Amino acid sequence: MTLRTFVDGALHPRWWFDLLTTEPLTFASLTSSDGTVADLIDRVFDPAITMADLEWLRGQWPGKLVAKGVQSVADAERVVAAGADAVLLSSHGGRQLDRAPVPLELVPAAREALDGRAEVLVDTGFTTGADVVAAIALGANAALVGRAYLYGLMAGGQRGVARAVQILSLEVARTLALLGVNSVTELRPEHVSIRP
Repeated sequence: MTLRTFVDGALHPRWWFDLLTTEPLTFASLTSSDGTVADLIDRVFDPAITMADLEWLRGQWPGKLVAKGVQSVADAERVVAAGADAVLLSSHGGRQLDRAPVPLELVPAAREALDGRAEVLVDTGFTTGADVVAAIALGANAALVGRAYLYGLMAGGQRGVARAVQILSLEVARTLALLGVNSVTELRPEHVSIRP
């Protein structure tokens, strides 16, 4: 805490009230005394969920519905048939499922199989603008980036997030320039190379 912190606090007494009366934010995985992180995951994720549950949710929710954690083209087709507007190809950051299919490698086949019936989104391991360009070139409608902005948040708060977004944008623009294209709409699968 610096002198500026105290001056800001004096100008905003509600901040101090909130600080002194509100439970601090915690992460269950760091504070849970009810077992290991694996035990926590077992409590949070329900293995009994089925496509019927997704169909029920579709009936209840009139907005856009995205199914996250899709790890095969067959599952992408199933969740779209159950009512999803988009599939999010993901192995949850690869932290828990480091032997699962690489979501980026599933993009072309999922795009072809869904044939415009749903959007194809992808995440897991995207840390640079070049990663985002690769996903779009392979046919994804969007790539979700988690770690980059979280690193920015940890390093600099809101300004850090803004800087992370700026860096990603510059990397996308630089990658497009190096590929010789003017826009992401010009990207094609030939612009990226992945394992056969």
